[in-house]
Amino acid sequence: AECVSGCVCPEGLFDDGRGGCVEQKDCPCIHNNMWYSPGQKITVGCNTCTCQKGFWSCTKDVCYGTCTIYGSGHYITFDGKFYDFDGNCEYVVTQDFCGDNSSGGSFSIITENVPCGTTGVTCSKAIKMFLGVSNYKLKLEDKDYKEIPRDTGDDVHYWNRTVGLYLVIEASNGVMLIWDKKTTVFIKLTPDYKGKVCGLCGNFDDKSNNDFTTRSGLQDTSALIFGNSWKQSSLCPDVTQEIKPCDVKPHRKSWAEKECSIIRSEVFEICHSKVYPIPFYEACVHDACSCDSGGDCECFCSAVAAYAQECTKAQACVFWRTPDIC
Repeated sequence: AECVSGCVCPEGLFDDGRGGCVEQKDCPCIHNNMWYSPGQKITVGCNTCTCQKGFWSCTKDVCYGTCTIYGSGHYITFDGKFYDFDGNCEYVVTQDFCGDNSSGGSFSIITENVPCGTTGVTCSKAIKMFLGVSNYKLKLEDKDYKEIPRDTGDDVHYWNRTVGLYLVIEASNGVMLIWDKKTTVFIKLTPDYKGKVCGLCGNFDDKSNNDFTTRSGLQDTSALIFGNSWKQSSLCPDVTQEIKPCDVKPHRKSWAEKECSIIRSEVFEICHSKVYPIPFYEACVHDACSCDSGGDCECFCSAVAAYAQECTKAQACVFWRTPDIC
């Protein structure tokens, strides 16, 4: 047999990935490119995972799904797919009137997107929430919400409360909507809805590769074709190209990159290994370039807050706001 140069652990011991040899019970685990010692715990979603003999052992609680819409056309689906879509129309965000159940659903959430700034990007101006087959229609707009009663029905009820900056609407059918009264919306669904919803937030089946399922049930790879299929009115024009506001407003690019660099800085260092920062940084630069008709700081703050929110979900709480920043 040929000799091969290299280091090998003695029989019965294992390479610990850090240049040492250990017994199997002392093998570390890896998560997001970080090493964890045996017995250390991490939180993944709503579950706790413990490192045991080089493998993660996790609780199997079924978690709420969260979909996020923020800034100028950024979407994070229930299954974690991050994409941009700048449509100027009303679109189905999520609903359970899907496929064979197209008449028997219990809710539908619609976003009304309008241009913000002069570059052509769009933001969510208003959210409409339809509850029950014919119970309520709620409209969230201009920092407030109003209820528009429809036919009487008693199958779905809801409660609302304010938590800090956010208005929270919770319905008895397991749907929760959290709104910052500007352009950020979080939609939370109980696990009962897994695989039963459709719209811009995807299908909540724990697989992000099939989230671009169009209204007709076909899977696509283009965010534009997927997004256009969920518009509410055929009179709205289709979106035909992705808008790059920093190319349209190159003089704003260096300011945007400088401000948004906080996401990649040591301020958020504890989060970088848990939530990949680059898509959020790019979305921040995109928004800071596009908000050119007042409110540019608000756009920047919303973009950083979206990353901070994901960090908090991943158990990396960051105190990033200062008297000078947001």
